Amino acid sequence: MATEEKIRKPKIDPDWRKKEESFFEILKKYPTVSPFIITQIDVQRRGVHYTDAALARLDPAIHQITKPHFAVYEGRGIPTSLLLRDGTSIIVSETSTQTWRDPYLIDVVDGKTVLVDEDRIIDEVEYWEKPQFFDKTTSRGTPMKEVLDARPQRYSVSMSNYCHFWAVPGHGCKYCGIGAGGVRYKGKANERFNADDLRETMLELVKEKGRFVGVILTGGSIFSGNEPFDDELEGYIAALKVLGTVFETPRFPSQVNSTAFNRKQLERLYYETGLTSYTTDLEAFDERIYKWLCPGKAAYISYDEWKRRLYDAVEIFGKGQVNTGIVSGAELATPHGFTSEAEAIRVDLEEAEELASHGVGLKHDVWNVVPGSIFWNQNPPSLDYYVHITKGFYDILQKYRIPTYMDSYRKCGMHPNVNLDRI
Repeated sequence: MATEEKIRKPKIDPDWRKKEESFFEILKKYPTVSPFIITQIDVQRRGVHYTDAALARLDPAIHQITKPHFAVYEGRGIPTSLLLRDGTSIIVSETSTQTWRDPYLIDVVDGKTVLVDEDRIIDEVEYWEKPQFFDKTTSRGTPMKEVLDARPQRYSVSMSNYCHFWAVPGHGCKYCGIGAGGVRYKGKANERFNADDLRETMLELVKEKGRFVGVILTGGSIFSGNEPFDDELEGYIAALKVLGTVFETPRFPSQVNSTAFNRKQLERLYYETGLTSYTTDLEAFDERIYKWLCPGKAAYISYDEWKRRLYDAVEIFGKGQVNTGIVSGAELATPHGFTSEAEAIRVDLEEAEELASHGVGLKHDVWNVVPGSIFWNQNPPSLDYYVHITKGFYDILQKYRIPTYMDSYRKCGMHPNVNLDRI
């Protein structure tokens, strides 16, 4: 396991608050954007730190717990993530506890668990509760929490903890921490799920009535097969067939987030399983930056070909059932990213409109600096940039009447622009 010494962390800029508009200024600047969504964005952008009082409220019998790699927590568990009062999920990973900006503080004030910045309470928060199946094991002795992961609203299947792009020097995505430092996920372990484990865990999961509204399957890219990525495709098909055995309908709320499959592969994915929706992420809405950020992807599938495969997916799955996204902010990384936030916003929105005009849904993930990634010492953009992108993407979805139900706050909760549909 990586130690704190092995995971490099960027140094906080003591003057960062003087260089950009504050959280409260942004609230006033964007009155039509929910303050909960703005809070979600900024917490994901800056990360959090937990006080001893906040950690004392963490109950292993109730909450999902993550074991962090940072010595600051002295080996204790921390909450897997957070919920705001309106149900908005804040995806705060254990790696995003220190950035160029001061992290938010999770503390206890007057008996309430709260989000704090500069001694000012922003809002109450809750810790994610774990599902009941997390405490059970399969007949093979596998802990079910290792078979399926869960957010408050959905469960997920991790198809592979190893991305083959990292097997080729220089081909890993630069914002990603999976393989950059060799500290985790090294090797090809767990590239295939166990069908019995998955089926038994699903039978326990469906007993928890009303909690989960969908499943997502995702994992690292696998090159091999008769055609590139055929083996990756076969894994998804096999897993979806197992999942389908516990449902009475031929199709069930589900999403695959994978490499961009070609048309023949997409048709197999749709017609041979009960899959309802499909995501494949371009990661950047600019060909030059796509090649720089994701050299492994670009080596196998060109930017224009990735887009063509998205358009094919819309024809197969239907409008409103296909998404693509970006790691928003990574396109501003140095030295080859955009030189201004205004330029990044303009290019992102122009390409977003092109994609949406072909029926492709839009989403974005808030980039936080991941220790161990190639971009470990980069400085993410301002809160204003993120809120502008959030509103811009949502407005484009509305313009082209692309529904958001495949990745809505009820099925995911991670993407700020999609979350605006709950308001």
